[in-house]
Amino acid sequence: MSNKPNQAADAALLGRLKEKAAWVWRETLKIHGDAPETRIASSLSPIEVLVTLYYGNVLRFDPRNPRWEDRDRFIASKGHGCVSLYPILADLGFIGREELAGVCKAGSRLGGIPDANIPGIETTNGSLGHGLGVACGMALALKQKRSDAFVYVLVGDGELCEGSIWESVMFAGQQGLNNLVLVADYNGIAMLDYCRNIIGLDPLDRKLREFQWDAVTVDGHDVAAVHQALSHCRRSNSTRPQAIVARTIKGRGVPQLENNPLCHVKTLNQEQVIAAIGGQP
Repeated sequence: MSNKPNQAADAALLGRLKEKAAWVWRETLKIHGDAPETRIASSLSPIEVLVTLYYGNVLRFDPRNPRWEDRDRFIASKGHGCVSLYPILADLGFIGREELAGVCKAGSRLGGIPDANIPGIETTNGSLGHGLGVACGMALALKQKRSDAFVYVLVGDGELCEGSIWESVMFAGQQGLNNLVLVADYNGIAMLDYCRNIIGLDPLDRKLREFQWDAVTVDGHDVAAVHQALSHCRRSNSTRPQAIVARTIKGRGVPQLENNPLCHVKTLNQEQVIAAIGGQP
């Protein structure tokens, strides 16, 4: 039997993921133009990961029933960098599209960091280093209930300097939480400097494997590579928790932000937003 239909379907899916990623990139910049207090550089780096989770047949969810018992859980531990999740939630029907114009405005439930009062958001985020521990608790509880649901958590590499992260890494490995997937947005920049000048993390994948995790490193902006890695986590028969180190570029697509050690705290004015959108990568 020819595998051409499967190849065509795979190509169509990857094409759709690329289109969605480009759209989310633009929408995230538009949100920042209206709400400059949002962390734009941090929100541009994980876009392909978020798009692949939600549009790549990876994450199991129901926008009509956000608390569906059999859903997969996604925890945006890197909350300040997940403003790019808002367009996705609006596009999928978790929230209204009109809400995107109100980010960080009085009366809006959409702040600079996603909150658990937003449909589709599992936890209240903001204080870094907590998301993986919460994810471990969720994953353990799901295993005890014999659920086949997975827990996915996105962390930043600056966040990986937190001791609570490594306590959770040790716990997950010890407990064999093979329904837990950690994705590290590995852009090499923390709040005010390059990570290598603060606490070097390389080789992160090897370190995680020493703590009884399966771990791979991929290009975090290559939707094919990200999709393959995430899909493998679901199909794997491993007894270990799984990690994907997604190498990304902080502030991707905006020259004045890319790889700037202070891009975390930089903002763009409306003119710069318009210029960036016009030169989309």
